[in-house]
Amino acid sequence: MNSNPNNLSSPPRRNLSSPPPTPPHIRRSPGASPMQPPPSPSRATIDREYSHRLNSPFRNSHDSGTSFSSPSSSLNSSVNTSLEYSDRFIPSRTHSNFSASQALAENASNNNNSHNSNTNHQPSNTAAHPPDPPVQQNTSALLNVLLKSELLENGREKEEEGNMMRFKSPREHAQEDATKGFVSLSPIGSNSHRLLSSPRKTMRKIPKVPFKVLDAPALQDDFYLNLVDWSALNVLAVGLGSCVYLWSACTSKVTKLCDLGPEDVVTSVSWTSRGTHLAVGTNLGETQIWEAAKCKKIRTMRGHSARVGTMSWMGHVLASGSRDRLIYLRDVRSKEPFVTKLAGHKQEVCGLKWSADESQLASGGNDNKLFIWNLQSSQPVNRFNEHTAAVKAIAWSPHQHGLLCSGGGTADRCIRFWNTLSGSSLNCIDTGSQVCNLQWSKNCNELVSTHGYSLNQIILWRYPSMTKIATLTGHTYRVLYLAMSPDGSTIVTGAGDETLRFWQVFPDSTHKSGKSTHGLLFPSSPGSVVR
Repeated sequence: MNSNPNNLSSPPRRNLSSPPPTPPHIRRSPGASPMQPPPSPSRATIDREYSHRLNSPFRNSHDSGTSFSSPSSSLNSSVNTSLEYSDRFIPSRTHSNFSASQALAENASNNNNSHNSNTNHQPSNTAAHPPDPPVQQNTSALLNVLLKSELLENGREKEEEGNMMRFKSPREHAQEDATKGFVSLSPIGSNSHRLLSSPRKTMRKIPKVPFKVLDAPALQDDFYLNLVDWSALNVLAVGLGSCVYLWSACTSKVTKLCDLGPEDVVTSVSWTSRGTHLAVGTNLGETQIWEAAKCKKIRTMRGHSARVGTMSWMGHVLASGSRDRLIYLRDVRSKEPFVTKLAGHKQEVCGLKWSADESQLASGGNDNKLFIWNLQSSQPVNRFNEHTAAVKAIAWSPHQHGLLCSGGGTADRCIRFWNTLSGSSLNCIDTGSQVCNLQWSKNCNELVSTHGYSLNQIILWRYPSMTKIATLTGHTYRVLYLAMSPDGSTIVTGAGDETLRFWQVFPDSTHKSGKSTHGLLFPSSPGSVVR
């Protein structure tokens, strides 16, 4: 009797002696016992099943990215269609094509080369396809760098994480500790993020025209004189004929310091390191010391029998070079006119400079010689004879101990570099024209040179490569005089055309210290002319 209230027919009884029905997902070989495991398939069977799984609809839907149904429906469909699956999961690496990514990176890096080659082989397309603007070129270069960083540098960064003994600066430790506390949601790697967040290096623009021009009537066109100097208090001293004038760069006020009268002429000027006193060399061989604030002459020191064309201060000691071929070291605290006499040059001494540490004195003469002196000896410790013309341009490097550069006259035209500690020559650059002055930058490893016959130009050099950064023109005569502002950013040049021109060529002191010193400088107004 059927006890089912729904009058449903009960399932047919199965004979206990008959084997149980085989599930559709298990294959059983004929004659196998129901309690024994099925035999292991052969290698050919495994290969066929593997290829069958690769071509199955389930894999195609997985690779194509289509959505899946619920687990129950997937199970029912697998049972109904009699598809066979194993417990192994074979991942699809179709989208992880590393060779394609590498080819993409190489293609991006060689994009500019291929563009240039196409332009050379197809000149007719140049007009139809103009070059990319600078903004687009910079963007493409940045994208190329990011692409290389993402594809090539991320794996390298993971490999370096395991190197616990590599050196890290405190700044790197601080950056790593700051980034460990949060999880970045950016799709780019840490290297690319660091690249994007770092500030771009801006190119320094050097104006090609002076931002101020001053008239300097009666400024002599004489290669052997030194008539312009700039003090630490931002006051410019200029020798014009028999007079010395002071021009304040802060107020643009002009003050007449002295007048030597009709019988004498100013041949050189030089400020003390503090900028309070000025030494004036005369054509009669006198060396006068003046107090700038009071316009008062403090002292007159004699000894030279001819004009004093060059001077250089070292604390309280003043070195003066003359046409009489002698160099006098004068201590202004002593009653004597000089304390040491240095004799070595065969012709007029036209260049003198103390080193930055004030331990050595370099002298250049019209005899084409460059001598190095110290305070312990009255004979030169080094003699350099390589120049073939007068050596007036002398400059010590403020960045490297014992590095000296010198320039030769019209017959030489070369800038030479010396190691005064070892007495060796380092380098020689042919400038193509007479070298009148040399000056190192205080804030970067660059130097400026002024030239006479026949180009009358100003050249900015990068050391030690000695590549030209800029060439400035404007003077119509030889650029015989050069001085630098106290902050090291501005130079003033003087020439026989009776003009003083101010140029902004070097970065100021903010390049190192981060503190601006624009309070010492006059307002910059490019192209302005003051008459």
